This record gives sequence, C-alpha cells and structure tokens, in this order.
Amino acid sequence: MEIRGLLHYYLRMESATKSREDFLEALLMLEESGQPLETTRVAKLLGISKPAVHQMGHELIKHGWITRRDYGDMKLTDEGRAIAVKVYERHRVLKQFLLSLGVNEEVAEHDCCLMEHIISDETFEAIKKKI
Repeated sequence: MEIRGLLHYYLRMESATKSREDFLEALLMLEESGQPLETTRVAKLLGISKPAVHQMGHELIKHGWITRRDYGDMKLTDEGRAIAVKVYERHRVLKQFLLSLGVNEEVAEHDCCLMEHIISDETFEAIKKKI
C-alpha cells in the first residue's frame, strides 16, 4: 500500500514537470514565430483551456520561469528560456532521429513529445551525435 502511494505521487510529479516543460516550450515556439505570448494562443497551441493557462502561468511565475503583466502577455525569464530551449532542442532532435528510422511524421511527433521529458542527457547526446 505504501509503495502504491509513492508511485502515485511520483507519477503525479512527473506529469506536472512534463506540463511545465510543455508550457515553456510552447511559449518559446510562439516567441520564435513572432507571435505574442498571450493566453489564447498558448491555450490553442497546447489544447488546454484559458483558465488552465492562467493556473499554469501562476505556477511558473512562482518558480521564476515567466513574468506576466496583469491581463498582459507572458515573457520567459532567462531560467525559463533555458528550460524551454533544452526541451525544444530535444523535441527537434528526437523527431529527426525517429523520422530517420522510418517512423511516420505523426507518430514521430507524438513520440518525441513524450520522450523529450524523460530521456537522459547521456542518451540524448548519443542520439544527437548519430544524426
């Protein structure tokens, strides 16, 4: 029973980390495409509600990863940008790697979105060297 509780907690924490990283990655993607980092655009990109964007925004502000003016656009801090850049690089490299193996585009996109959060630095660097 104790192990189940710990496993549930661990999985919940991992999910929260994935959600934070996905959010930061989405902000970076919007920024790089020249789009404003506004709630509606983030919600659409992530497929979540605007209230969920506000809630995650508050969480990321508490961590010091973004700033936001009242009813204004969000902005990545240096620390938030570093996390986003790392995740986005993993996304691009892993997708390219999967495509080079013959995985179709849709599956490669889905799988790299999952893999980018859990792959070790060592494994990622080895994959990066191969492509």
